[in-house]
Amino acid sequence: MNLFVIGDVHGCYHTFMKLLQQWKPDEEILIQVGDLVDRGNYVPGTVAAAIALDLQHPGKAFFLKGNHEYGMIRHYGPQGPYAGWLQWGGKSTIQQYQVYSQLLLPHLIWLAQRPLVWENEHILISHAGVADTTNPYDLEHPDGILWRRGPLKAVGKLQVVGHTPTNGMPYEDHERNAIYIDTGAYLGRYLTGVKLSAQGEILEYLAVETHAADIA
Repeated sequence: MNLFVIGDVHGCYHTFMKLLQQWKPDEEILIQVGDLVDRGNYVPGTVAAAIALDLQHPGKAFFLKGNHEYGMIRHYGPQGPYAGWLQWGGKSTIQQYQVYSQLLLPHLIWLAQRPLVWENEHILISHAGVADTTNPYDLEHPDGILWRRGPLKAVGKLQVVGHTPTNGMPYEDHERNAIYIDTGAYLGRYLTGVKLSAQGEILEYLAVETHAADIA
């Protein structure tokens, strides 16, 4: 099946719902690169929508873990509170869940279960990408798969990542065979998805301008 890969949503629920109208579940596997939470105005609704898709489309809808999910889980876990997370969107997320307190625990459990990668023979999808580091899957390493800023490693597959906001357009690094699809939804730019063949051929980019209510 083809793939439909969506970039960082960051609580932009209305924008996310609009882009999802372009998904064809009978023909495509949906993969979201992480960072569903923080910064936008509708974090609980965004996570609830993702959980519903996960349940409605088993094996066809995948939501990966981003650094913002990691921060949220750490904040509420035995290592918390996590001051870093509070500074990059966590305070707003806490306030939103105070209105929907019954959702917080089930959402945390679901977010903690999110995988780090989706891959096949030709494509590797993650939040920030695999770089040339000793242990790229270290969740706390600044150059690890949740945090990397900068060039990725040529791994013999197409890498599709979010995490690093572009100027509003997807960025293709042909030298390292990587695509960056965080086009700054929470910054009022766009939420972008890319449709790929199972062999890693780019079929189409789709972008939705951020809905004003999501960030007002």
